[in-house]
Amino acid sequence: MAKAPVLTPQADDFPRWYQDLITKAELADNGPVRGTMVIRPYGYGLWERMQSEMDARIKETGTQNAYFPLLIPQSYLTREADHVEGFAPELAVVTHGGGKELEEPAVVRPTSEMIINASFSKWVQSYRDLPLLINQWANVVRWELRPRLFLRTSEFLWQEGHTAHATYEEARDFAARIHRQVYEDFMVNVLAMDVVPGRKTVKERFAGAVNTLTLEGMMGDGKALQMATSHELGQNFAKAFNTRYLSKDGRQELVWQTSWGSTTRMIGALVMMHGDDNGLRVPPRLAQIQAVVLAIKGDEAVLAKVRELGDRLKAAGVRVQVDDRTDTPFGRRAVDWELKGVPVRIEVGPRDLENGTAMLARRIPGGKEAVSLDFLVSLLPGILEEDQALLLKQSRERRESRTTEVSTFEEAVEAATAGGWARIPWAVLGEEGESKLADHAATVRCLVAEDGSVPDADDAPGNVAVVARAY
Repeated sequence: MAKAPVLTPQADDFPRWYQDLITKAELADNGPVRGTMVIRPYGYGLWERMQSEMDARIKETGTQNAYFPLLIPQSYLTREADHVEGFAPELAVVTHGGGKELEEPAVVRPTSEMIINASFSKWVQSYRDLPLLINQWANVVRWELRPRLFLRTSEFLWQEGHTAHATYEEARDFAARIHRQVYEDFMVNVLAMDVVPGRKTVKERFAGAVNTLTLEGMMGDGKALQMATSHELGQNFAKAFNTRYLSKDGRQELVWQTSWGSTTRMIGALVMMHGDDNGLRVPPRLAQIQAVVLAIKGDEAVLAKVRELGDRLKAAGVRVQVDDRTDTPFGRRAVDWELKGVPVRIEVGPRDLENGTAMLARRIPGGKEAVSLDFLVSLLPGILEEDQALLLKQSRERRESRTTEVSTFEEAVEAATAGGWARIPWAVLGEEGESKLADHAATVRCLVAEDGSVPDADDAPGNVAVVARAY
C-alpha cells in the first residue's frame, strides 16, 4: 500500500494543502475565539525576522517607533465619514469595563489614524515640527466573517506608519518612498517575492485616503494577495482633528498626511508563494535557521563533529541549529526540517565521518550531494545566495507565465477564473467593468503604467488594470 503523503498535494486541494502546512510546520493554531490565532514559536520566529528587516528600512527613512492605545473613543471614528463607513462592519466595540457600562463605548483599534491624529494635533504647532514620522508595531482587530490563518484573522499583528508633512508633494513622495524603499525592497530582496507595484482604483483604495499604493503577489494557485499598502491621506484626517501648523509665512495651515502598513499576512504569502508538496521553502535571507546540522546516529564522534560544524558555521555568520536529538528517528527529523523549509540540511553519520564528508540537502532546488567537510563552511554562504536568487526567479516566472494580455472584459474574466492574472487597458475596462468583475469573484488588483511603473493618476493615459481573483 502506498504511503500517504505528509501534506495534501497542492494540485488536489490547494486550501487544504495550505491548512495542512500551517499546522504540520507548527506555524500557528486557531485561537479559542473564532477568527483568532495562536502564532507558534517557529511562525513567530519568521515574523521576528520580518520585523527586524522592515524596522531597519523604516528607520532609514527617519521614522521613529512609538506606541498608541489599543482602545479608541468611539466618537473619534465618526470624525472622518469615509473612514468610519469603511471600517464599520469590522469593528469590535467595548461597552463595559470594571463591571460598569462605559460612558462612551471604546473601539478596539482596527487601524490607528484616529488615535494617532489626536496626538498629532497636539504635537504639531509649527513648521519646525514637520515632518513628523511615526511607526508602531502593534495588534489590530477587524472582525472577520471568513477567517483563515494568517490571511484573514480577526486579530493580527502589523506595523503601521503615520506621518504629517508641510506640503502635498512631501507627503506624496514619502508615501511612494515607503512603497518602494521599504516594502518593495524587503519583499524582493528578503522574501524573494516577485511583486507588482501599482495604484489602487478609487473603489479599492483605503477608506479616507486620496490614493493607495499597493504591492500584489501571485500565489502558487494563481490568485493574488495584497502584500502591503502605502496611502496618501491628503488633508482628510487633518481637517477632522484640526491638525495645523504655523508656516514660515506666519499662516495656520493644515498638514498633509500618509499612513502605511504590512501585516502577519506576509507569513501566509510566504507559504503560498514558495511552499511545495513537501512543505515550506524559506528564503535564506529571511530564515531564522539557515542551516541545520543533523546527527544521524548517537555516535560520540558524530555528535562531536556536528557540534563542531555548528560552531564553525555560526562563526562564519550562518544562522545555524544543531539537531543532536538522536533519540528521535533520523527520518522523522529530516521530514520535520523539510516541512519547516530550512534552506540547508547537513547530515552527518559514521560513514560520512569515515569519508571526510557530510550529506548536503538543499531544500529550495531539492537534491542531495556529498560535500567535503573541509570545504563545507566556505561553500555554504554562496549556496544560500544561489537559492535565494532561485526562489525569486521561480516567483517571477510563475507570474509572467500566468499573466495574459487581454483586450476585452470577457477575456479578463476568463484569465482570472482559469487561475491567472489578466492585464487589460483601464480605458477598456473602466469603473463599469470593474463593478461587473464582482459577479465573477474577481477584482482590479491595481493599476500600472504601460511600462510596469506606478501611474501618477487614476486616469493617466495608458493605464493598465491587473485583474485577478484574490485572497
